[in-house]
Amino acid sequence: MTTINIFRHARDVTTFEPGDIVFTQGDPGDFMYAVVNGTVDISRDGKVIESIGEGGILGELALVDRSPRGATATAVTSARLAPVDEQQFMFLVHEHPTFALTVMRVMAERLRAANIR
Repeated sequence: MTTINIFRHARDVTTFEPGDIVFTQGDPGDFMYAVVNGTVDISRDGKVIESIGEGGILGELALVDRSPRGATATAVTSARLAPVDEQQFMFLVHEHPTFALTVMRVMAERLRAANIR
């Protein structure tokens, strides 16, 4: 899985303990998150579809299409996540074009994996 390491030294992080919900399927999406450390499970309709670890991102689709969350994210371990709102996302895309390409790679990998299931 493609990783994005520009957030590894992020100062603005939110800490989640095992079992904490990061976001719920159907919620409005106003942030994506980068996993600084720990593991987060992504589940749809109660079934885990992916586990995301350090360097991974989650919730990025909500910043791209502004649709409700398509899945629920739950911390599996203690996890530190860097929240990224739309303004920060647009800044990163503008200032670091490779960031946009990396996000697209993550999205493509997830789409391909979903088509295999």
